[in-house]
Amino acid sequence: MWHALTHEATAVGRSVRRCVTEAGPERDTAVQSLKAAGAALLAWAIAGWWWNAPMALLAPWTALFLVQSTVYRSLLSALQQVVVVLVGTLLAAGALELTHHTMAAMALALPLTVLIGNYARLGTQGLYAPTAALFVLAYGSSSGLDILHRLLETLLGAAIGIAVNAGVLPPVHSRRVHRVRGRLPEDCADLLHTVADGTGTSYDKEQAAGWYDSAVRLADVVTELRSARRWSDESRRFNPGRRLRRSVSTPPPPPDWDLTWDRITEHIRAITRSLSEAVSLPDPVPGLSPLLRAAGDVLASGDAAADERRRALDVAAAAHGRMSSALARSDHESAPVLGGLTADTGRLLDDLSALVGAWDGDASPREDRRSRSG
Repeated sequence: MWHALTHEATAVGRSVRRCVTEAGPERDTAVQSLKAAGAALLAWAIAGWWWNAPMALLAPWTALFLVQSTVYRSLLSALQQVVVVLVGTLLAAGALELTHHTMAAMALALPLTVLIGNYARLGTQGLYAPTAALFVLAYGSSSGLDILHRLLETLLGAAIGIAVNAGVLPPVHSRRVHRVRGRLPEDCADLLHTVADGTGTSYDKEQAAGWYDSAVRLADVVTELRSARRWSDESRRFNPGRRLRRSVSTPPPPPDWDLTWDRITEHIRAITRSLSEAVSLPDPVPGLSPLLRAAGDVLASGDAAADERRRALDVAAAAHGRMSSALARSDHESAPVLGGLTADTGRLLDDLSALVGAWDGDASPREDRRSRSG
């Protein structure tokens, strides 16, 4: 128990330190938390202190929960919350008017409002339908004036929450896209280098299975990239960051970047799968190890060394030529395995060439790769 508490306290301390010393999710969370608290205080100052509204609690309650992780989400949540509060209030008021008994009105209104609250289109805001109904039924505030006040104070809180989220350091979530974008080439290069070292001599099925598992995990990184991109795109919708005090950070790479990496990781997975079959070959596949090493060098060179990337791509293309020659000389037993590896590595080089062309501004990278390999 004490060890768990110590571990948790250490983790909290690290998070606090990162929040103070560097930009990241910890600082983003702290900023959004302070904004939410500030929005609630402002809503209470207007509704409870200045306006002295009869249901002033609803304004800070709404403002607090509408400082969402993106401006778009604040707007969407505000619309959802106003709808569910209005529906829950009207259903509860109608049930009370019909039954004139609080318990009977609850039995009539709560099942309906809970069902409405579970409607997927309403998201997490659906919970407020039965909550609004309970407030009405518990306090008997079902007159037309009460309903109007409830709606106005909810709208006030929503307006303040949206204004604070959009006007004070509006959140932009592009950092994760750039982080994953940098991680993908590194992870792919490391795996290609590891496989190149293993295929330079003899290897066994266990090694090949380990390479394949690592290749499958690369696909998970691509999935993470897609998720991060969706989050980044949402954070830019209706975000006034370019016009306010904080400018929006550098946009993430275009969506076709994701498709390119989807293909590259799929080719690496296909190669490692074929290597499980190539275990039965008596000798290492000619050209395979230098090809994989050069392919890893292409990715490891990053996006700043054009000449280095091009040289690595030439080496890989020459090695692929040796693999094609070995396939032409192979017997009928080894031809299927060699053919599969030759096709898989050829497709990998095509997409690496496209990637290098995009990095270097080449309009026709695939044709350039093929001309060198020919």
